[in-house]
Amino acid sequence: MVGAGLDDSDLLVIDRSLEPAHNKIAVCFLDGEFTVKRLIINKEGVWLKPENPNYSTIKITEENNFIIWGIVTNVIKRV
Repeated sequence: MVGAGLDDSDLLVIDRSLEPAHNKIAVCFLDGEFTVKRLIINKEGVWLKPENPNYSTIKITEENNFIIWGIVTNVIKRV
């Protein structure tokens, strides 16, 4: 998520009570692994969009084991 200003050593603050919404950054459980991606939600479906050009957008289908675990609300940078 380098394009969103998130680095490997950052500490993310997650709010599990927030409703998932289009264009929010979320911690998701996808097919056995946690990932942090931007949510793209529209009438055609749900996608997980990385903010790193080295990775592809993921279309969520019924075959995926998928849970939106929480929404990123703040980032704490390490010094």
